[in-house]
Amino acid sequence: MLSADEAEQKPTETQSEAGMEDLPPLLLGTYTPKVDDKGRLALPAKLRTQLGPGLVMARGQERCIYLLPQREFRRVAVQIQRTSMGNKAAREYLRVFLSGAVEQKPDKQGRVLVPQMLRDYAHLSDDVVVIGVGTRAEIWDTAAWESYLESKEQGYSDIADDVLPGVDF
Repeated sequence: MLSADEAEQKPTETQSEAGMEDLPPLLLGTYTPKVDDKGRLALPAKLRTQLGPGLVMARGQERCIYLLPQREFRRVAVQIQRTSMGNKAAREYLRVFLSGAVEQKPDKQGRVLVPQMLRDYAHLSDDVVVIGVGTRAEIWDTAAWESYLESKEQGYSDIADDVLPGVDF
């Protein structure tokens, strides 16, 4: 049994989780759903729960599609807007980012419509990969993802010390 002093020093599970509620969901993993003939994608159940009842799809980097919870999308958009007034590159980025953004709500089967303009942008076929990337998920054409991953595999090890200098594994 802990003494009164030890009990005060050891955080309870509720105390340690209390700070976590302010953090955005942590989206992880790799999933391989299909895009149907109508352009709908069944979101993986785990990601669907974390993305919430509404999400935003937007053009991503390297020809993927970003999937963000609405709250996270708003945070990112506001952050970009704060820098955009005097920064031409930020203004241009914001125009492209927001003009390609679409709010979506999964249907009862957990499917979302991937608009044709985003499917064209990401060169999506019916074979896609959905990956969790922390505060967002990304939709990739399967062949494009495999090519990207293969091309980055060696660099993943090589740059770890530069990108993650303070993280111990």
